[in-house]
Amino acid sequence: MKARYASLKPLVHWQAAERPIDWPRAFGREGAPLEVEIGFGNGAFLVRRARAHPERDFLGIDLEWPSTRRALRKIARANLSNVRLVQADARVAFERLLLPRSLHRAYSLFPSPWPKERNVEERLFSHAFLRLLNSRLEPGGEAQVVTDHRPYLDWVVEGLPGTGFEASWQAVPARFDTKYERKWQDDGQEHFYELGLTKRTHCQVPLKEDVKLKTYRVPRFDPDRFQPEGQRGELIVEFKEFLYDPRRQKGMARAFVAEEGLKQEIWIQVTHRERGWHIGLARGCGFLPTLGVQRALDLARDAAHPGG
Repeated sequence: MKARYASLKPLVHWQAAERPIDWPRAFGREGAPLEVEIGFGNGAFLVRRARAHPERDFLGIDLEWPSTRRALRKIARANLSNVRLVQADARVAFERLLLPRSLHRAYSLFPSPWPKERNVEERLFSHAFLRLLNSRLEPGGEAQVVTDHRPYLDWVVEGLPGTGFEASWQAVPARFDTKYERKWQDDGQEHFYELGLTKRTHCQVPLKEDVKLKTYRVPRFDPDRFQPEGQRGELIVEFKEFLYDPRRQKGMARAFVAEEGLKQEIWIQVTHRERGWHIGLARGCGFLPTLGVQRALDLARDAAHPGG
């Protein structure tokens, strides 16, 4: 089967890397200004920027594999060595992978406006994210947000006070030549909305650090009675399914964890060992060790050994 990308070398396997990422080492050079595109789509704009500015390093952040795959192809065709990609939620990337005051510039072209009222919490450029973005930019660093949706611009502008940015915004004609810009042009839209942000004061937002996860050993385990309960609130844990192999004496519980905008699916493994049953995270499933993941382990322990 032929791969649908030319090379994986620009892709940073951040889940297995020491965090925050040492970006000069990742790019193989020191002193180059770092620019970040949030939501790079098919990578066309990111590649154009990187080709036009070989003296700078470029990081693309996108959550979707199809976008990442297409961008990898474009990077290879352009023979660029100054682009790296991270497949992750932008909030996670900024919280955990980037040092304060490390970015020269950031931009996001046509982020999803999540226009329905019930989906507002999914929007990226909230007051909290703007403060996080500010903290990762160098003094005087700049950010650019372009949207086709005027209410989204208004919403972002409302959240600007207290974020340390000096801001300006204007209606602009099509000039970014991205897939979505061309689509909306075809639909008759002539103007878009550009928000420019310049860092004037620094917002202190520390790096988020991994939680050292605690695993458990229980003396007994009955797979037929194993029914872990989830929890709701600011931290959500939901158990979805449980699979058990009696021959290998191994169980696997799939859990959904949501906390502070971060959503993860994990597999918790219950395995028979010489001195009882071990409860921990299954190997090979990518996850961030957070308080929510620890809580899922706690709830699995309680269900495996009630009253223990």
